[in-house]
Amino acid sequence: MTFSHEIGHLIGGWCGGATLTGYSVSPWRLPFSLHNPDPNPMLTLWAGPVLGVTLPILAALLIRQSWCWFVADFCLLANGVYLALAWWAGDRFLDTPRMLAAGVAPISIITFCLATVALGYVRFRADCIHVLAIDAQEPSE
Repeated sequence: MTFSHEIGHLIGGWCGGATLTGYSVSPWRLPFSLHNPDPNPMLTLWAGPVLGVTLPILAALLIRQSWCWFVADFCLLANGVYLALAWWAGDRFLDTPRMLAAGVAPISIITFCLATVALGYVRFRADCIHVLAIDAQEPSE
């Protein structure tokens, strides 16, 4: 989730003409990307959660394997939960406070969170039940 989300910020910043000053997508630390100057911060910031959801779903559509849908549905849920929790936490370095400071309408963030959390929860829960049911049916060694 964090990889596709952060790649989204990198792509958004590049498309918006931002200058990348630092980034990390290492799995052993909190990923980040810093752009300065960023002439279109709304594009850079929205690209993270939007591509963080879209890229895994596109991969799942192409690969057509249940494990890929498991990952894509987790990304769907996690991106919405992240934006909601980042709003609640209020840390100025997290995406949601930065989005609000850049002028993103709160209703658009709320709509994204409600849609991704609701759909992501239903789909990821079904994925978990499916995976656990398969594991329960396999004979033990």
